[in-house]
Amino acid sequence: MTRSSIEWTTETWNPVTGCTKVSPGCDHCYAETFAERWRGVPGHPYESGFDLTLRPERLEQPLSWLRPRTIFVNSMSDLFHADVPEGYIAKVFDVMTRANWHQFQLLTKRAERLERLMKRIAIPANVWIGVSVETSLYYSRIRHLRRVPAAVRFLSCEPLLAPMPDLPLAGIDWVIVGGESGPGARPMDPDWVRSIRAQCQDADVAFFFKQWGGVRKKSAGRMLDGVTWDEMPVVTPGRSTWVQKRIEAVS
Repeated sequence: MTRSSIEWTTETWNPVTGCTKVSPGCDHCYAETFAERWRGVPGHPYESGFDLTLRPERLEQPLSWLRPRTIFVNSMSDLFHADVPEGYIAKVFDVMTRANWHQFQLLTKRAERLERLMKRIAIPANVWIGVSVETSLYYSRIRHLRRVPAAVRFLSCEPLLAPMPDLPLAGIDWVIVGGESGPGARPMDPDWVRSIRAQCQDADVAFFFKQWGGVRKKSAGRMLDGVTWDEMPVVTPGRSTWVQKRIEAVS
C-alpha cells in the first residue's frame, strides 16, 4: 500500500508496474519518470526501471487492509497492457471481489482490450472503471467503456491537451480534469476546463477538477473560478448511481 497524493483517491495498489506509451498523454508520464530514476539500483523495486513487471507478491495486499479504503489500482502501470496475461488480470479482479469492503478505481488507455476482457471477467460492484481521454481524438475509448458493465464509469481528462467539444457523456458517471505537471508541462486553456464542466452539468455527471498543473503544481492550485470542484459519484447497494455534490466555495 502507498498513501496517495492523488486528490481523488486515498491509496494506491500496484500488482503490475511499468508500461509503454500509446498516445500523447503518455509523453511526460510521471510514473515512468519516477521509475527510471532507480534503474540499475540493485534490490530497488524499480531496478528494472519502467519495464512492465508483474508483482504477484502484491496481489493479496488489499485483503490485509482491514479499514475500508479507496484504492487506485496500478498508478504505476496499465492493467490492460497487452503484455499482462488475461489470467493475471482475472486474479486482480478476484482479489477486488473478495476485498469487498474497499472501493477500487481502475483506469486504462487500453479501452478496446478492457471491453473485450470484461465480457469474460465479472466486475464486482466495488470496482469503478475509467479511461484516460486527453483529446477528442480518443473519444473511441469512451465508446468501449460505455459497453463495460461497471457500477461507475469515469473519464480522466488528464493531462487535458486540447478542447473537448461534444464529449460523449451518456453512460458516464464521473469526469476528472487536470493539467499536466512537471518539467515540460504542456499548457491547459481554462476555457477547455470550463467547457467540460458545463457539459457535465448539462448531463448531470459529477465533475472533479484535480489541478492546473504546470511546473509548480502546488502553487498553481486546483480552484476553478474561485471554487474547488470535488464532485464524486456515489453508489449504495440496491440503488442507482447519483451525484454527491461537494463544492467548496472560497470564503
